[in-house]
Amino acid sequence: MLTQGYGRPLAWAADPAVLRPRVPVDQIQTVRTITNPLPATPEMVEKGKALFHGKAFCAACHGRDGKGLGTDLDLKGPLPRNFTDKAWQAARTDGELIWILKNGSPGTDMAPFIPLVLTEEEAWQVLLYVRSFGRP
Repeated sequence: MLTQGYGRPLAWAADPAVLRPRVPVDQIQTVRTITNPLPATPEMVEKGKALFHGKAFCAACHGRDGKGLGTDLDLKGPLPRNFTDKAWQAARTDGELIWILKNGSPGTDMAPFIPLVLTEEEAWQVLLYVRSFGRP
């Protein structure tokens, strides 16, 4: 059994509905305090959308609709994240998401995108668009 120390089970190991942490434990509290410095204006969201579907090629794995590749494929390992999942949207902070774009997502095929593909400002724009999937 996976534990978080002192023999306590990790919530994500016991309950698959709980999200597995992607940021290292020693960085998570600091990362969670980071917020998107860009305003969620229609113009900024549109810039993020253009990057998501273009330069950043996010749609290749996460789908044009942000729902990931679906479960009907015969893939091994974690599937690309479904950005329309309201529980995921509520659980992940902007700081965690930018950390993943900088470092990749351990245990998945998600690679780092900053600075290899996106500037940090472009990454924040993409995150504004990703957040738009969680809104009606």
